[in-house]
Amino acid sequence: MSNIFPHGYAFLIGVGESSYPKWSLPITVKDVQALQSVLTNPNLCAYPNNEQHIRLLHDTGATRGAILDGLAWLQKQASTDPEATIVVYYSGHGWLNPTTGQYYLIPHDVEPVDLEDSALAAQAFTDALRKIPARRLLVIVDSCHAEGMAIAKEGYPIIKLPSGLVQNSLPKRLIDDLKQGEGRAVFTSSRGTQSSWIRPDGAMSIYTYHLIEALQGAASQPGDKMVRLSNLMNYLSRMVPESARTLCQAEQIPFFDTATEDFPIAVLRGGKGLPVGGWDAVEEEATEIIRQVVQASGERSVAIGSDIDMTSSPIITGDRNVIKE
Repeated sequence: MSNIFPHGYAFLIGVGESSYPKWSLPITVKDVQALQSVLTNPNLCAYPNNEQHIRLLHDTGATRGAILDGLAWLQKQASTDPEATIVVYYSGHGWLNPTTGQYYLIPHDVEPVDLEDSALAAQAFTDALRKIPARRLLVIVDSCHAEGMAIAKEGYPIIKLPSGLVQNSLPKRLIDDLKQGEGRAVFTSSRGTQSSWIRPDGAMSIYTYHLIEALQGAASQPGDKMVRLSNLMNYLSRMVPESARTLCQAEQIPFFDTATEDFPIAVLRGGKGLPVGGWDAVEEEATEIIRQVVQASGERSVAIGSDIDMTSSPIITGDRNVIKE
């Protein structure tokens, strides 16, 4: 019998299709759909697969208003569950105005001629996150895609940014604001102006691929029953730079900042934990799970290794899995 991670909550945002087509990033949708599948698989991370615990936004659903509504939903869930462990994952463009210091996350409904008022200011994103009273909160921001994910292996043109803006990872001052309080951890997929790269097969980003490996025990020890923050940090800090160099001949170094003790982020292998043989004993199986998850992404994702059809979830409607209220 699998052990559900009953207090796990996740809000996953992969902007994907932009109202301004030249700014679209389809790979972000693959990332969040794959991550959703792994988190809700009862034989893996075992988050409850229902609208009280999981929300997914992408494509036309990933609007500025919907992102803020989702953060308000997390605030409400955490206020009624003092044991909540929350994961917020944003994958999309993130652009900095070096003159003003303003940083913007770019939602689906951005208006290029009025970006400052239609984009999601990172300070508003941060303020909403700080209202969430969870004692265990992990925020992952993958926001440097302009040259990395946009042209690698899929033929997208180099994205031309609005005048005065540059691609940049989440600035340190915003990370410092975010991690204030108990139980906060902030991860970014790269540092400064480094790009986030996708794998040559186009399946997903390098960062998400290794995150999913870590969630399956890649940095855990035999007998471990939980995946912890430290497992994710140790594995991502080692594997992402190595893969970026090997696969893309580029530099990509993840960043981590925490104001918390190490805490469990999910159960490991449905509560069975890592066997005596460690990661070596399950790596082939884990790789096959990732392959199947990727194959399901973009269609109607099915939780691999379980009898749960994710299309039956009340939070998913339509061919694009866009949340409807």
